[in-house]
Amino acid sequence: MRKLHWLFMVVCLAVMPALQSCDDNDGYSIGDFTPPLWATVRVTGNAFYLDCDVWGTLWPVNTDLGWYEPVDGKRVITIFNPLSDGFDGYDHAVKLLRLYDVLTKEVETLTPETEEDFGNDPVAIFKGDIGISGGYLNIVFQQNLPSEKKHRISLVRSQDDAEVYGEDGYIHLELRYNNYDDLTGLRSPGAVSYNLNSLNITSETQGIKLKINSEVNDEVELVFDFKNSEDNTKNMQELDLSKMQLK
Repeated sequence: MRKLHWLFMVVCLAVMPALQSCDDNDGYSIGDFTPPLWATVRVTGNAFYLDCDVWGTLWPVNTDLGWYEPVDGKRVITIFNPLSDGFDGYDHAVKLLRLYDVLTKEVETLTPETEEDFGNDPVAIFKGDIGISGGYLNIVFQQNLPSEKKHRISLVRSQDDAEVYGEDGYIHLELRYNNYDDLTGLRSPGAVSYNLNSLNITSETQGIKLKINSEVNDEVELVFDFKNSEDNTKNMQELDLSKMQLK
């Protein structure tokens, strides 16, 4: 019994620093958790961390996501419990509570040959569910689910640079959607994130003008100013992306 008591005391002493780092001295508690936030997966060795658009670099500890297979550069939506600041070179140590993989794509080139492949079917995006953060264009929309074939959603640019980099200082892009005439009428949230790093964005670039064929407003052009961009994650709700069928 004395040996067991001694072992128990050793274990308690070992975990006390970790427990103390999560108390109110750091401004966090076990009950704290964030709203859904956009982040990018970064693989390091046999582990991974998250580069969150809002919180910076996050090192996951005490995670229950042993099933998760990280892919470097993959975009995710995450909910986490912040534990401490300035952890081993990372901005925060966190406990991951939710982690949803998001379709992650590059900007593609629109040509006469690819016009049909990209399509231009209307898409349902609510106000506030599209924005730029972390070097990505992030979109949440309501997908009219297919019965057989995954829908294609693409961010495209013209093959003519003069049409892309306008004299107004904006980069001109289009969101294209192809539903392949396969619609069930059943709706489910979809999410996609586009890497903007391939674009020639300079300090002189004002922002992005994006054409969308909207289910509600027909063809519209949305303007995103880099200098006055708003955080589009603060009002994002927790999403069930398990029914999403996109490519």
